[in-house]
Amino acid sequence: MGAGAFVAVAQGSEEEDAAIVHLTHRHPRAKQTVALVGKGICFDTGGHNLKPARYMHGMHEDMNGSAVALGLLLAASQADLPVNLDVWLAIAQNHISPKAYKQNDVVTALNGTTIEIIHTDAEGRMVLADTLTLASRAKPDFMLDFATLTGSMATALGARYSGIFCNREKLLAAALAAGKSSGERVNAFPLDADYEEGLDSQIADIKQCTMEGEADHILAARFLMRFIENYTPWLHMDLSASNCKGGLGAVASDVTGFGVAWGVELLGNPLEKL
Repeated sequence: MGAGAFVAVAQGSEEEDAAIVHLTHRHPRAKQTVALVGKGICFDTGGHNLKPARYMHGMHEDMNGSAVALGLLLAASQADLPVNLDVWLAIAQNHISPKAYKQNDVVTALNGTTIEIIHTDAEGRMVLADTLTLASRAKPDFMLDFATLTGSMATALGARYSGIFCNREKLLAAALAAGKSSGERVNAFPLDADYEEGLDSQIADIKQCTMEGEADHILAARFLMRFIENYTPWLHMDLSASNCKGGLGAVASDVTGFGVAWGVELLGNPLEKL
């Protein structure tokens, strides 16, 4: 298909270890169609930019974004919410191998954008890029993506909130309200265009990230925006609260499932046209 951003990450593993999975749910009284996109890195070594042991431990949880999207599909269908859902799961592992992608590679994404690889541990935005393109081409009313994407979001918020970015004010307001109602608290971050200067590349259309890491959660969101077609209304959730020691709210386990209750609240209140 030419999904070079996804394949760049997936090529370090066996072919059977990676896929963009598309699931659908249709409701006879649906008032809107929503796309749910999830990062599903089932283990993240960091690739050639190998994580130290203390940061690699627990990286089987780097599929939390896909788990939330799948959990939300299940919850919405069981609750009989009148919404059509298209769920896109970007499933892969980020491994070290002779075939694995590396720094200084230039890859071409599904939408034709060329990407300069700066750091192989910024793999989440790579698999999401092509998956967001596929999801937006289906022309949903709006898209939500979920990902354990950046350490800088955890630095900014800790583990009791998750951060969100959005390209529509009305959707952002609804997302913040859903956070208050559900108890899964979210905080909005800026998405201003001048941040993207940090991703300027001399050899490709865009850099994957920067080496410095400053405001990486914002740069990652700006990067993802480049792969949304049809100016689709979109909200990105960086799941800094996916794991909180001692649990969070009504959830007593360290792994919180953050995003499912929030999503049910949001989807249960159909939005006017965005």
